[in-house]
Parts: sequence; C-alpha cells; structure tokens
Amino acid sequence: MSFFGIDCVRKKEKELERKLRANDREYNLSFKYATNAIKTSKYNLFTFLPLNLFEQFQRIANAYFLFLLVLQVIPQISSLSWFTTVVPLVLVLSVTAAKDATDDIVSTFVQYFTFTKFYHFGFRGISKSKHLKKRVKSHFIWPGLWLHLYICFNISFVILSTASNLLCHLSLLLGEVRCEPPNNRLDRFTGTLTYAGQKYPLDNEKILLRGCTLRNTEWCFGLVLFGGPETKLMQNCGKSTFKRTSIDRLMNVLVLCIFGFLAIMCTILAIGNYLWELNDGSEFTVFLPRQDGNDAAFSAFLTFWSYVIILNTVVPISLYVSVEFIRLGNSFYIDWDRKMYYSRNDTPAEARTTTLNEELGQIKYVFSDKTGTLTQNIMIFNKCSINGKSYETVDFSFNSLADPSFMFHDHALVEAVKLENPEVHAFFRLLALCHTVMAEEKKEGEIFYQAQSPDEGALVTAARNFGFVFRSRTPESVSIVEMGQQRSYELLALLDFNNVRKRMSVIVRSPEGKLSLYCKGADTIVYERLHHVHPYKYVLADLQEFAGEGLRTLALAYKDLDEEYFNQWQQRHHEASTDLDDRESKLDQLYEEIEKDLLLLGATAIEDKLQDGVPQTIEQLSKADIKIWVLTGDKQETAENIGYSCNLLREEMNDIFIISGNSPEDVRQELRSEEVFQKQLQFRLNMRNKLIMHDYFCTPSSIFYFLVEQKCTDLHETRHSGGFGVPARTDSGCKSESDHRRGGKWRIRMELEFLKTACMCKAVICCRVTPLQKAQVVELVKKYKQAVTLAIGDGANDVSMIKAAHIGVGISGQEGMQAVLSSDYSFAQFRFLQRLLLVHGRWSYLRMCKFLRYFFYKNFTFTFVHFWYAFFCGFSAQTVYDEWFITLYNLVYTALPVLGMSLFDQDVNDVWSFQHPQLYVPGQLNLYFSKKAFFKCALHSSYSSLVLFFIPYAAICDTVRDDGKDVADYQSFALLTQTCLLFAVTIQLGLEMSYWTAVNTFFVLGSLAMYFAVTFTMYSNGMFLMLPSAFPFIGTARNSLNQPNIWLTILLTSILCVLPVVTYRFLLIQLCPTINDKVMFKVRQAKATPSPPPRRTRIRRTSSRRSGYAFSHAQGYGDLVTSGRFLRRPAVSRSSGFSHVGRTTTGFSPMGRSAGYSPTGRPQNAKVPDVEVTSLQMYRTIRDPAL
Repeated sequence: MSFFGIDCVRKKEKELERKLRANDREYNLSFKYATNAIKTSKYNLFTFLPLNLFEQFQRIANAYFLFLLVLQVIPQISSLSWFTTVVPLVLVLSVTAAKDATDDIVSTFVQYFTFTKFYHFGFRGISKSKHLKKRVKSHFIWPGLWLHLYICFNISFVILSTASNLLCHLSLLLGEVRCEPPNNRLDRFTGTLTYAGQKYPLDNEKILLRGCTLRNTEWCFGLVLFGGPETKLMQNCGKSTFKRTSIDRLMNVLVLCIFGFLAIMCTILAIGNYLWELNDGSEFTVFLPRQDGNDAAFSAFLTFWSYVIILNTVVPISLYVSVEFIRLGNSFYIDWDRKMYYSRNDTPAEARTTTLNEELGQIKYVFSDKTGTLTQNIMIFNKCSINGKSYETVDFSFNSLADPSFMFHDHALVEAVKLENPEVHAFFRLLALCHTVMAEEKKEGEIFYQAQSPDEGALVTAARNFGFVFRSRTPESVSIVEMGQQRSYELLALLDFNNVRKRMSVIVRSPEGKLSLYCKGADTIVYERLHHVHPYKYVLADLQEFAGEGLRTLALAYKDLDEEYFNQWQQRHHEASTDLDDRESKLDQLYEEIEKDLLLLGATAIEDKLQDGVPQTIEQLSKADIKIWVLTGDKQETAENIGYSCNLLREEMNDIFIISGNSPEDVRQELRSEEVFQKQLQFRLNMRNKLIMHDYFCTPSSIFYFLVEQKCTDLHETRHSGGFGVPARTDSGCKSESDHRRGGKWRIRMELEFLKTACMCKAVICCRVTPLQKAQVVELVKKYKQAVTLAIGDGANDVSMIKAAHIGVGISGQEGMQAVLSSDYSFAQFRFLQRLLLVHGRWSYLRMCKFLRYFFYKNFTFTFVHFWYAFFCGFSAQTVYDEWFITLYNLVYTALPVLGMSLFDQDVNDVWSFQHPQLYVPGQLNLYFSKKAFFKCALHSSYSSLVLFFIPYAAICDTVRDDGKDVADYQSFALLTQTCLLFAVTIQLGLEMSYWTAVNTFFVLGSLAMYFAVTFTMYSNGMFLMLPSAFPFIGTARNSLNQPNIWLTILLTSILCVLPVVTYRFLLIQLCPTINDKVMFKVRQAKATPSPPPRRTRIRRTSSRRSGYAFSHAQGYGDLVTSGRFLRRPAVSRSSGFSHVGRTTTGFSPMGRSAGYSPTGRPQNAKVPDVEVTSLQMYRTIRDPAL
C-alpha cells in the first residue's frame, strides 16, 4: 500500500485474455502484469498542495476570486487593498484543504490497518503465479485474487505429510491458467485450468477475492491471478456517482445568474463613468491630472474592472465553505440521535455522506424492499404442503439434534416422518440436500449453519428438526443423518440459484447408486417444468392460502435420472463449463434441458414478521404526502397481504386493480382499460387509489419491454463471445436490435402510460421483480418526474436500487453490509426512516433555505450600497465602507450568527413534527428556497440598500455636532452606513430565527460586540501612529457614535429595512396562512396557556358543614347535600374533549388520564372521600350541562 509514493501509470493495449503458469516466473513476467501494490490515498506529501488547489479552483467562485486578486495588483484598476481579497480567499482555501487532508488521512490509515494486521508477508511482495501455501489460524483476509487449487485439483493431503513428498508434489503443479482479463464483475468469473493434460473449468466458486475472509480450514494452496489495482475489489473501488442535491443545482444556476448580473452592473457604471468623463471630467483635471492618452473610453474600461473588484461581494466567496460546515453539523445530529439507536444490535444511525442532508427534507417517492426492510428477515419454517396435505406446528422431543428455538405445531407431520412416509421423507431429504449451506459442528450435537440467505437456513433447520440432519459437505459429497443413520450422497452437479433462474437444483447419487435431481424455486418457475401429466393443483391451492397469510413460499420437485442420459449430459456440461466463449449461455441451455418433467413434492411456507413500528411509519409518511412503492420478489398474494399488514393498503381505500399481463399487448390493454379510465376520473375527484404490479410488467431487458417467460436479459449486459472482453448479447427470446429501435417510441409511450397511472395511486406494490428491475423502476420515476426519490433496502439485491435513487438508505440486518456500504445513510430499523425524514430532513432543509436566503440578502444589501454610491462619486470606483469592514464583514461580523441559525434553528420540535406530518409538504414543493424566493430576496436587498444609503446620506448631510463642529465627512458617513447595515442584517436574522438558544444569543451579541471592539481599535490614535496608510479613520468612531442623531438614524434605518418583511408576513398569516403558520399558532397557544391548577381537596371538618350553603340567598340545596349526589360526578366521555393543545372543552386538564378516570385521577367507580366544598363550587356543579 502506498502512502507517499508517486505511481506512474503505464498505458498498454487492451487485454483480451490472461495467461498464467504456476511456478513459472519468467513466463509470467513477460506479460508485465501489475504487482499487488495499490494506492488508496488521494494525495501524498508532494502532490497534496497542487492537487488540492487545482480541485478547489475548479469551483467557479474560487477561480473568480483568484482572478480578482490578479486584478487588484494592477494599480490603475484597484481601489482596494490586496488583503480585502487575499484574507477571505486564503481562509476559505485553508479550511477546505484541512478538511480534505483529514478525510484522506483517516481513510488511508483505516485501510492500512485493515489490510496489514493479519499478515506475515507484505502485499507488495505478492505477484502473479506465485504459488503459496497459507496456514490460517484465525480469520484471514486475502490480499489478492487467488485461485483455490485444492478445489480444482482435489489434492491428496496424505502424501504431503513429509517435506520430500511436499517438494515432489509441488514440482508437478505446473498447470496453465487461461481466464478473463481484470474486470469489476463480482458475480462471475470465467477461465480454464490445464493440468496433466486435463482441462478443469474455473468459475466464481473457485476463486478467493481480495478482502474475503477464509474460515473453517487450516491451510490451502493458491495461485495469484490478479493483484493490486487489477483485483475485483479495486476494480469496484472506482469513483462513485457524485450525488448533488436540488439546492446544489439551483445554487449553480443562481451563481451564474449573479455573474451575469454583476457584469450588467459593472457595464452600467462603466457607461456612467464614460458619460461623466465626457461632461464633467475636465473640471477635475486641475487637481486630478491624467496621463497623456487616457481618454474617457479608456477610463470607462478601467472603471469596469475596478467595479468588478468592488462589487465582488455579490458573489459570496464563503458560500460553499459555509454550506459544507452546515451539512457537516447536521450530519452529526443524525449520528448522535439516540432515538435512532438500535440497542439490540448496538447499531446507531450513520450519515455516510454529508452532502445530502437537506435533500432528506424534499423526498416525494420512497422505494422500499420488503424482506429485511419492512420485515425482520428472521425466517421461521411455519407451514408446508406435502403430497396435497397441509401441515402446521409440533413437539420435537423425539429428536435429540433438534434446534430448541424451532417451533412447528402439526403432530401429524411428525407421525408421518416416524411412519416413514416416502413422500414426507423425500420432501425433507430434498431440503437437507438441495442448498449451499455450510455446517460447523464445534461440539458433538451442536451444529451451526452458515447460509447465504435466511431462507436457506430456515429450510435446512426444518429438515434437521424432522430427522434429516445436514452434517457436512465436501466439493464432491453431502453428508446427512436420516432418522439417526449416517448417509453420504455423491454431489455430481449443483445448478445454482440466480435472479433470472429463480431456482436451484442438485444432482446426487445415493449410497444405493440411485441418480436423482432435486429442485426448489419459485412456484411459477417450478410449475412450468413439471411433467405434463403430473397434477399440481392441490398444492397450488395450499400455496395460494400460504401466500394469502403473508408467508414466503417455495415449490419443491424432483426427478430420477437415467444413468446413460446423465453421463452424456455430464460430458456436455463439462465441455460447456470449460468453454471460454459464451459459457453462461451454454450452461443455461443445459440446465433447461435437464430441469424438466419434474415431479412435484410439495411446498414450504416461511414466516417473516414485520419489524416494530412499520405500519405507524408508513402511515406517518403517507400523511406527509410521501408516496411509498414496495418492490419485492414475492408473489402477488404475499405482496398484497404484506401491503395490508404494514398499513400500505387500507380497507377504506376504494379498490385494488392489478396489472398482470403476460405480453406487451396485454399490459397495454390493461392500462388503457375502462377500469383504469374510471380510476383516472376518480383521481381527478380526489379519490385515492392504489396499484399492485405483477412481475411481467417489468422484465430484465427494460421496463415495458415485455417478453413472455422473461427470457430476455439486460440490454446493457455484456456477454463474452469470440474471446474475452468482446461485448455480445444473447438473442434467445429477445427481439432483434432493429426491432428494438423501432419499438423505442412505443416503449416510451408505455412508460408514460404506466407512470401516469401509477403516480395517481396512493401506493404501488411491484411483485416478482429482480434487482435490476428495482433500479429500472427508480430510474423511470427519476426520468419523468421532477421529484426527489429515496430507496431503502438491506441486501445485496437492493444495491442497484439504492445507487439509482437520489438518496440511498441501507438497513444493517441479516443479509450483510452490502446495502449499507452503498448507501448514503444507514440505521437498523425501518421505523427510524420517519425520524430521518420528518425531523432531521425537514430541519436540515429548513435551515439550509434560511441560510441561503439570509446569506444572499446580506451580501446583496452590502453590495448594492456601492452601486448607489457610484452615482454620487463620479463613478470613480470609490468604496462606501472602510476597507477593514469590507474584509471582516463576511468572515467575522456576520459569519457566526448565520451559522448558529443554520445549526440550531427549528420551527417546531420533533414532537410537533410527528403530530403534524403535513409540515413536510413545503419541502417537496420547494417553497422555502427557489428562483422565486431568490428574486424576492434580491428585491428586499435592493430596497434595504436604498434605505441604508439615502437615509444616512440625508441624515449626515450638513449636520453638525453638539459643539458646532461639522461631521458631514466621508469617514463619518462610511461609519454610519456600515453600522446601519450591520444592525439591519442582524435584526433580519433575528426575524428569521424561530428557536433561540444560548449559543445563538452569544453569537449575535458577540458579533455586535466584536464589531464595536474592532472599530474603536482600528480607528484609535495608536493604530494610526503605527500604520497611517492602513488606518486612516482616526477618531471617527468616538467622534460620531457619541451623537444622539447618529443613533436615531441607526434605529430609524434598521426599522425601515425590516418593516416590509414584518408587514408582509403579518398580512400573509392573516389572509392566507400556511400549514406552518397554523401549527406555529397552536404551538404558541400551548406554550402560552398555563396548565390549570389542581383541584384542592381537604379532609372534612365538622365546623365547616354549614359553610357550604349558609350564606346563599337562593333556595337551599339541603336535599342535594344530604343525599351526597353532588360528591360523585357522573362519568363524562372525554374522547371528544381534547383539543390539539392538550386541553379539554370542559375546562379540566386531562393530565394524561383516560376517560375512565375522574379529574382527581381516581377511577370513577372508586369510593370518593367526603370533601369540603363552597357554595360557588356547588352552584357550578348544579349548572354544569353535563349533569
């Protein structure tokens, strides 16, 4: 691993095929393959400064200020000192560089310790063809891509017991490997090994990838195929697509518009200078002499560039670095949120990116996986159907090897196992043999299974509990215990599962020599491969019942094989597996050939329970007008049942219409049917609908490119034919390329037709979809809908969907960390999504929008004052403010207050955010910051700049001090204007903030105090004596700020600047209140209304018996008092008595009590002690309408 070494990149011809020979270094070095040295750091000691500066100056704003710095060194142009631009630019560049260096160092050292702490040899020393024996005493992370020779050679370990035999045997390992060139495909590998005249196929199961962990073995032999940057891990470590928020894209457009506006202003002022020089310039040549040849046109040209320097603050240099700090701070809030911490797995929420926080407040569409995302992904074998009979739950005390956590309730199944029912035994034998599970037995009788998916683990565990115990496996055999008897099956072929096949099969030979094929897979896939005379409708009914209960189903089938046919098939299988040209296609054809005419054994049903809080979360997100689409591979009945269970589908919804066409024309007709047309009419009447899509609606080739049986593969997928690296495409079952082009417009129309229908629905469920189809659905919505999308999942099959969405969320669950590593945000439970969006997302968006509005306002106001002043100084590029104020305005005086607002502000707290999810809607509509909001901000800045210039100008013109001395000078005017500006923008900031904290208050007051401290210091006699040219405003502060009229002007100017804003907001709240205004009113009411004091109760005293009614002038209430009825108030229903602010209509505070309790907190049927009451209390009791 390289930290500070500069690696040279060598260009070479494209590699089509890789050739290697074991233990032949000279042969392999002739190809000049890469070594295993890699460079994971972005910078090194020598390249950091130039590379980082080059990256930073790619930003238009930074390059612009560098250009200004060059202009400022030209004396004829610049009227400002160099430090006014250098200080802000250097500070911004330094902060960004420090952040980049820290990130690179941390990332590099983490990877360094990860990839070096297990090894006795360095990565750099590993080269191709090096034949190594590695002894593994603990988890071992492989440094390169290795070929596992034991699996290929089937080496006898017995003859390697001595050193002489070891050397002798190693001398024979001189095989040659031909394989594909380096690529980033993690799911496939193609190659052949030629050894001792025999060819052996190499596939993805016979290699060890860099970064993989080797377990459950003491040692192995390996041959290094790829090293360093050529490994698949490094090939997949390329630059990920940089996700930008909608605000980022809008900011880029606005910055370009600001540049154009700046050019227009400078052009206007240059023209004004030209006209002024022609008309009045000659009058000033006596005391402002010109150089020969400088005419009015040249003066206007220089003035243009001078005003580019002066008005540069209209382009905020600190905008981008401030945005980064705000995003970083809001990311920490997500990381630190204890309410998103899952204690069971010790998993906190994590913001894996800091650039998308505000995008969380604008989500319109959520695409969610089901298994492991909405459900717990803890599979439990719940039911099964064998030979048409359905079974449910039992006691496993008869089996000493049973898993104690396994529960099943049907005793008839146990009896069938004990009676050696052949169909039942075959059913569980299939479950014990047809899988890729690894068994680990640490103690006798304690077996631990490691499965690629929880489904497989649940099925193998079920077989174990019913007496068919999977014990161990080798590459050639599978050992199981059948009802207490050890049996070993020869594993002849394994036809593995993938997302296209949706099934897996094994071909085994029993100890008696019988050949059998066992298959399990999706019910629809297995049904298509059953024998035509084999009845399966009885199992189909059970499957539909299981799916209706929300269970995950699989169909199981088998067939006996003829020995002669299998030998021929095995030979063809070996030839296809060693073929380098289009190997996968040939193997698929062989799989299809042998996986037919199957006999159905039965079906399994696995329960996957919902996670806690899923229905409530979906309900909350729906109230926030977030549309949720569930993309699942389950069948339609299961998907529909889960939809109701998780509250995605509700009974009050009108109808469910299902699109399940098997061909393009069928789907088109269903979309355009009268039923869908009626739904569209109902939608226009604000009726809510929902949609469930079937798998045929989206095929792997492309959405709306429909083909029966889904035989078409992805059009973007490359196949190898005629050599490695040559793209080709399988045409089996697909249309030709010309047909594809002709059908392009038709597919676009179908896409729009579907999207039009789906987006009118409240909820959409896509079932039977593959991982590629999930990403295609997301891309479809992104393509045609101007909305922000979020994808959430937990497994490797969700990675493409997560990367395709604007924001990807990974759930760390039972299926590994692939989804988390590809995501932007991660946590452990789906229910945390509502807090991520409704609280953190909305707050981040609100804070960022307030920051941008205020940032542009204060900079525009600051700059426009220069523009108005130009008309009063002869367009001479003179500044209004002191140079030190210009330098420190954005860095010191206004930086901390706006950062405080952007990090701590919140309109309502998290509780109110959950109570009113509708507060999320403005973010979806871009109401807080848009081009319209920017235009309003510019208008407000123009008005404020007019007030800030002309009122101080009029107030100070011909003004004298109390002692009669004149104060109408440029320095006093500059001081007054900049003080008014600072007070005006600070008051505006106070109006923007909704939530004041001690930190915000300190920043605001501290910034004002800093301004006066710096001003009095810079304008003091001592600073003038040290540097007269740098501090010319000697005594201006103490001579001007002690005058009452100056402070009156400051107060008047500040009020006039914010008066339009206050008036506009008041009228808006009164005439057209938004949801935010209504909720804020309720919040203020809740805070302003004190809780009623508790009712006083006292022990009865005999001296006060008559005081309750003796002084009443009305008719007495003796009968009532002696009866005691007034002491027991009847039960009053409180269900409708609570308002949104926690009060009841009867005047009592509920204090969290239920309707069955009295106002004193006692149950209403409890005995009430005697209490003393006054006549006024009795009168209120009698007059109470409830009584």
